[in-house]
Amino acid sequence: ADPLSRSLLRWYADHQRTLPWRTANSPYATWISEIMLQQTQVDTVIPYYERFLDRYPDIETLASAELSQVLASWQGLGYYARARHLHAAAREMSRIHRGEIPRDRATLLSLPGIGTYTAAAILSIAFNQDYAAVDGNVKRILTRVLDYAGSIDQGEHKRALEECAQRLLPSGRASAFNQALMDLGATVCLPRGPRCSLCPLEDLCLAAARSSQELRPVRSARTPSPFHRLVGAIVLRQDGHWLAVRRPPTGLLGGLWEFPMTTWTEEA
Repeated sequence: ADPLSRSLLRWYADHQRTLPWRTANSPYATWISEIMLQQTQVDTVIPYYERFLDRYPDIETLASAELSQVLASWQGLGYYARARHLHAAAREMSRIHRGEIPRDRATLLSLPGIGTYTAAAILSIAFNQDYAAVDGNVKRILTRVLDYAGSIDQGEHKRALEECAQRLLPSGRASAFNQALMDLGATVCLPRGPRCSLCPLEDLCLAAARSSQELRPVRSARTPSPFHRLVGAIVLRQDGHWLAVRRPPTGLLGGLWEFPMTTWTEEA
């Protein structure tokens, strides 16, 4: 292993976080946690994860549930397409893969809701296969260590960082290596105010040497968030029932219930 990997793994042995999906140590737990952790902070995910695993302890239980039940269990966690994809993937695993998570990358990528990062995370953490899982934390660490000025939003630079992470990954240690980078990014190599004096990679980090930590990573200009103006109606029947409608299964808040609503248009 190269100096970076050795330093990182030594640090992880002493500083790894205790997380419920690590304690569970099962492919199913890894899969559920990785889907929940997409765009959601660890502290927010933990109670949802624990309730979800209590209600759906395995793939077959999740696959046999109604989508409405799964969406209700997901309520408040946001990005509901994740829950729909999770349910659809569980049904596919139950129907085609004997209720097991595939260990083959191409097969895993064919399942709903599983992209290249999630597949790499599952294969490395659950099955210790040699795939580098490169998320925002990992990109931030690598761009600082290398003082890399390419925009991480652009394809060529994303690929370069993924190839770099794959080269650094010590064979047979993928699970520890990937989780070490996740923990380092979450607790030390922070987006703002990185705690460089606590970092096991400080002596190897070009950005630390050049005081450019806050300039890395470089991102392209963000597209402004869309703004929608809607108008709704609250309809209460005489018998005390409310009128609710279900949103289309795809798109924003797909499959959820709401009061009747439509786009607001200004009259001339």
